[in-house]
Amino acid sequence: MTAASIRLYRTAEHPCGYWHDRAARDLVLDPRDSHLPSLYPGAVAMGFRRSGAHVYRPYCAQCQACVSVRIPVADFVPDRAQRKCARRNADLSVRMVEADRRTEHFVLYQRYLLSRHRNGGMDDARPADFDAFLKCAWSPTRFLEFRSDGRLVAVAVTDRLPEALSAVYTFFDPDLAARSLGTYAILAQLDFARRHGLEHLYLGYWIDGHPKMDYKRRFRPLEGLLAGRWTPIE
Repeated sequence: MTAASIRLYRTAEHPCGYWHDRAARDLVLDPRDSHLPSLYPGAVAMGFRRSGAHVYRPYCAQCQACVSVRIPVADFVPDRAQRKCARRNADLSVRMVEADRRTEHFVLYQRYLLSRHRNGGMDDARPADFDAFLKCAWSPTRFLEFRSDGRLVAVAVTDRLPEALSAVYTFFDPDLAARSLGTYAILAQLDFARRHGLEHLYLGYWIDGHPKMDYKRRFRPLEGLLAGRWTPIE
């Protein structure tokens, strides 16, 4: 992808979603460009991420804390806690399906937001908000469903790229915290990627020292896009 291939826009400053005392800016690929679907896999490898129909990456003048991270699938080895998580959830059925929102998806999504993001601006979501955040007409999105005795307990929204998976968002039953379903969703995506010969699982952005991001460092090996090169994060 080159600058001539697609227009880049720089957003105005907006409140940072991770550090409340900072302002943020993003670079956004032109969402109206017809080449965006074909350029998207390469953009992900260059540190971009999708939110709805927008493909963006942080572009903050005074802060470079957000680091795009990915797991090299063939090299991943679960640690003891991750192996225990896998055993704890071995009774769940896991299936990747088309990203067609159904009532059970949206009801679970609402419950998750009310539990995890109450008063955060997302907890009054409507079906249209669900679609605008997690899907778009051109994206190669799939839902990885997790069920217990047929009941939906988690969904990992995942973009399936030619050589990788990109984890977009995961939501789950807030009453099942003991299952560590967020961790299990990543393990399941890694398993899917391995079985289908995919090279990487992209996890979005990691911020050193941020409590909500610390879980990503527990997946080893982890690579970060630093100074334009994918580098192991120790």
